[in-house]
Parts: sequence; C-alpha cells; structure tokens
Amino acid sequence: MKKPDQLDTVLEVAALRRDNALQTLGAAQRELQAAEQQMAQLQEYVKDSQTRWTARASSEAISVTLLQHQQQFLGRIDQAIDFQRGHLQRLETHVQYCQQQLVQAERALASLNKYTERRQTEWQRQADRAEQKQTDEMAANQHRQQAANHPWKPTP
Repeated sequence: MKKPDQLDTVLEVAALRRDNALQTLGAAQRELQAAEQQMAQLQEYVKDSQTRWTARASSEAISVTLLQHQQQFLGRIDQAIDFQRGHLQRLETHVQYCQQQLVQAERALASLNKYTERRQTEWQRQADRAEQKQTDEMAANQHRQQAANHPWKPTP
C-alpha cells in the first residue's frame, strides 16, 4: 500500500498563502507605524510652532501680514494633520483586513494538516492490518507445515 501524499502540493500552497499573509500583515503594520510617527511629528511641529509663535508675539510687535501668514501656515498644517488622520484610518482598516486574511490562511492550513494527519493515521492503520494479516497467514502456514511433519501425528 502506498503512503498518501496527494495533498503535499495543497499543503505547500496553503503554507505559502499563510506566509504571504504574514508578510503582508507585517508590511501593513510597518506602514501604519511609519504613518503614526509622521502624525506624531506633525503634532509636535504644531506644538513647537505655537510655542515659538507665542514667545515671539509676547516679546515683539507682530505685523498683521505676518499674523495672517502664520494663520495660513497653521491652516495648512491642520489640513496635513486631517489628511494624515484619514490615511491612518485607512491603514488601520488595512491592517485589520490583513489580520483577518492571516487568521483565515492559518485556519485553512491547520484544517489541511489535520485532514492529512487523519489520512496518514488511517493509512497506517490499514498498513498495520495488512501486515498483521500477512503475519497471521505465515504463522498458520508454518503451523500446518509443522503439524504435517510431526512424527507423533495422530492418524485419522
């Protein structure tokens, strides 16, 4: 009896899918982390800019034009922060999707492994039965042969 190995290719494909899902998740998490760092930098820049502006405004007279430029600049920074928030939300959604894909790929691989294990166990059980049958037949033949050749064989 031949050992079952028809599912080896299917298992390899499932393992590759799981590995790819894991790599995709890692890349998505790194991208999210970079975007979070960028958001933190933007927020820190706004905080530092406001601190500098407040210090400057309290120490010297500021023209209306300079004040307008500062407000426009802070408005652009706020737009960048709003854009970054949206980007972060999209990335978080993508990370969650990647996590779901990984879970599905791991479940599929685990199911295939379990099925293969059951098939292997059944194959081994059948092989053991066949071997036991062959051993029993050899023992029975050997016993018949010894009984036929035994000198104290009772005559019928």
